[in-house]
Amino acid sequence: MSASEKLPTYYELVYEVTRQIPLGKVTTYGAIADFLALGSARMVGWALNRSFRHTENPIPAHRVVNRKGELSGRLHFPHPNQMENMLTQEGVEIENNKVVHFEKLFWHPEEKLTNPS
Repeated sequence: MSASEKLPTYYELVYEVTRQIPLGKVTTYGAIADFLALGSARMVGWALNRSFRHTENPIPAHRVVNRKGELSGRLHFPHPNQMENMLTQEGVEIENNKVVHFEKLFWHPEEKLTNPS
């Protein structure tokens, strides 16, 4: 890599992985952090909190939940029920702010991607 080439920021890496989550599937902040060797699920959450600014190439942040399958990021969406509504429209069943059949719907980045970092 030449000195003039820009390295992607970890936000960009998080966004690229998040864009790959299949419709109707979910992953966790920790799975993305582990895949990218970021060391912290919280860093992924920080990146996704800023993802709403990407209107031309949207980031499906609603598909990222905590390790228990809970919609822990729901309060960071413009509307409190938006995360649940978006997942429901994709066929993901939500009950009490938690993904039903979480283990069945869980997608890990290692399934289809190679680490871009």
